Amino acid sequence: MLVDFGKANLIDKARQQPDKVRMVLDKVKADGLIPTIEAVRNKLDQPLPLGYSNVGTVIEVGSDVTGFAPGDRLASNGYHAEVVSVPQNLSAKVPEGVSDEAAAFTVVGAIALQGIRLAQPSLGETVAVTGLGLIGLVSVQLLRAHGCRVLGLDFDKERLKLARELGAEVVDLAAGADPVRAAEANTRGNGVDGVIITASTKSSEPVHQAALMCRKRGRIVLVGVTGLELSRADFYEKELTFQVSCSYGPGRYDANYEQKGLDYPIGFVRWTEQRNFEAVLVMLAEGRLNVAPLISHRFKIGQAERAYEVVGGSEPSLAVVLEYPDALEVPEAVIWKRTVSVVAPAIAKVKGERVSVGFIGAGNYAMGVLIPAFKAAGATLRTVASRAGVSAAHAGRKHGFQEATTDIAALLDDEAIDAVVITTRHDSHANLVMRALAAGKHVFVEKPLCLTLDELAEIEAAYRKEAAAGRTRLLAVGFNRRFAPHVVKMKELLKGQAGPKAMVMTVNAGAVPADHWTQDREVGGGRIIGEACHFLDLLRDFAGVPIVSHHLQAMESETGDTATITLSFADGSTGAVHYFANGNKSFPKERLEVFAGGKILTLDNFRRLDGYGWKGFRPMKLWSQDKGQHTCVAAFLNAIAKGGRSPIAFDETIEVARKSIEIAGSGGAK
Repeated sequence: MLVDFGKANLIDKARQQPDKVRMVLDKVKADGLIPTIEAVRNKLDQPLPLGYSNVGTVIEVGSDVTGFAPGDRLASNGYHAEVVSVPQNLSAKVPEGVSDEAAAFTVVGAIALQGIRLAQPSLGETVAVTGLGLIGLVSVQLLRAHGCRVLGLDFDKERLKLARELGAEVVDLAAGADPVRAAEANTRGNGVDGVIITASTKSSEPVHQAALMCRKRGRIVLVGVTGLELSRADFYEKELTFQVSCSYGPGRYDANYEQKGLDYPIGFVRWTEQRNFEAVLVMLAEGRLNVAPLISHRFKIGQAERAYEVVGGSEPSLAVVLEYPDALEVPEAVIWKRTVSVVAPAIAKVKGERVSVGFIGAGNYAMGVLIPAFKAAGATLRTVASRAGVSAAHAGRKHGFQEATTDIAALLDDEAIDAVVITTRHDSHANLVMRALAAGKHVFVEKPLCLTLDELAEIEAAYRKEAAAGRTRLLAVGFNRRFAPHVVKMKELLKGQAGPKAMVMTVNAGAVPADHWTQDREVGGGRIIGEACHFLDLLRDFAGVPIVSHHLQAMESETGDTATITLSFADGSTGAVHYFANGNKSFPKERLEVFAGGKILTLDNFRRLDGYGWKGFRPMKLWSQDKGQHTCVAAFLNAIAKGGRSPIAFDETIEVARKSIEIAGSGGAK
C-alpha cells in the first residue's frame, strides 16, 4: 500500500486522501498558495521505513525494560533493517523449536488472530474466510485450531488448493461457484456462524456476500480492505453484527501501551498485542500453525526492491521472506556503525568564516523551515541526527549535510561543530540544551526551552556557570515572530509613542487530538507551553519590559487548549492572548492588534499590516507569509560569527519560559 501510494502522482494521491485535500484548500485560504505548496511538497517528500514483522536477537535492552536480555530471540514489529529499536510491548520471546523464518510471521499472524478473537468462534462452528491471501490462509489454520469448520473463498486456484490442504472446504469464485449455497450446504441450511473478510478490494460485494452467507445473528469481521456501502436490509433481517479489526489487538496506537510500555492488566484485557504475539508463537511451536507452505519467495535484504516489485506486480506471490546476513558475514564494526557520510566533506573552513552546525532532529519543521533557513544564511551543514536514522539520512542527502547519524553524543563531541540546533520532541529539549552547553556549543532550540521549572533552573544554572568561567555561548529559542518584517515595522512605528500599549493576539490554533504527543504533559507539555509561548514572547518584545502578572482563563475541556491569557507589564501595558482550539481552519491563524497613543496597528496572519491614525501610513502587504524564521536564524549565526550578543536576551528567554510554565500550571492569576 505504501509503495503504491509513493509511486502515485499528485492527482492519484489526492483521490486517495480527499480529507487531506480539504486541509490543503483551507491552508491556501489562510496562509497563501506558496507556503501551502512548500508544506505539501515537504510532507510528500518524507521517506517512510517499511516492514513490521521480523525476528532477531537482542543486542541491548533499555534501562526500564524487563523480561528481555541480550541474546534472547525476539519477534517484533520492527522495520526492515539489520538493527532496529523496538518497544517492549511490541516484542515477544521466540520458543525453542520455532525457526527464525517461522517466527518472522508472528506479527502477521497476530493480525489474523485479532480478527478471529473479534469473531468469537466456538468449538464446532462454521466460519467463512473471504480472501485466501497470507492473512486469510493463516486465519484458516487458526480457526481450525479453534475447532471450527472453515469455508474458504477466493478466485485463485492455487490458493484454494492450499486452503484445502490446510483443512478448509473451498469455494472457487472464479468458476462461478455460489458462496451462499456453499454456506448452506456446509451448515445444514443454517448459514455460517461468522465471516472473516481478509480480501483487498474497493468493492462492497464481499460484505454483502458475507451477510447473505450468515445465519441469523451471525458475526462479520473485516480484517482486510473493502468498500463499505452496507445494505440495511442485509443486516436488519438477520440482526447481524459487523466489526472492523484493528491490527494486532488491544494496545494498537495507544502511546502509553506501545511507547511507554504500560501494559493492560491481564484480568481486564486478556489479549493485548503482545499476548497475541505470544499466542501465535505457541501455535507455531505446537505445529498448529504451519507457515512453510505460505512462503512463495525468499530474497536477501539487498534485493528488497525486487521483493516489493513482486508483491506489487502481477507475478503470483504469497509470503515474501527477507533474509539478513548472519553475524559471521558482517563485521561487528559495520553492525554498530551509527554515522554515515552523506556528501563529500567541505573544505576546512577558515576561522570565523562560516558557522558549522549540527542538527538534532529531522522532522517536518526542521526539514521544511529551519534547515533551509540555516542553509540560506550561509551555515556549514555538518551533521544531522535523528533517533531512527531514516529521516536523518534523507535530510542529509536533500540539504547537503556532510554526515547523518543516530549518535547524538558523537555529534556533541565533534569539535568541527560550532552550534547545535535542537528540533526534537519537547521533553528532550532541556537535557539536550544542557549537554550542548556542556560540550561548548552555541544552542538554537525550537520552542519550548523546557517543560518544568526544575529544568529551567538547571538550564539557567548551567548557562551562568559557563559564563562565569568565561565560556559564554549563545542560547536562543526559536521565537521567530519577533523578526517578521511586519513586526519589525510595527516596532519602528511604536518607538515614538509614549505611554502604555494595549495588545491583543488572537490565535486560531485549531484542534489537536487529546492523544497527540503535544497534549501529553510529560512529552509535549501541552499547547500553552508548546506553542502559546510564541505569543507571550511576541507581546513581551512589544512591551519591552518584564511581565509582572498573568491570568489564565481556560474553557473546560479534555485538553484545556482553548484559553485566554491576560498579561500586565511593568510599564502599565496590557496584553491578551486568545489561544483558541475550537475554531475553523479556513479562518486565518494569527491576528495581532496593538492600541497605543490614539493609534492602532493590525497584523493579519503575517501577510498584511494596516494602520489607523498613522499619518502617511500605507498598508504593508506580502504575497506569502513571512513569520521571520530566516531573519531569526541569520541573526543567530551573525551573532556567533561576530562574537555578538544573542538576538534575544538570555534573561528574556528565561522569563518567557518561566511565565509559560507558570501559566500552563496555574489555571488562575499570579
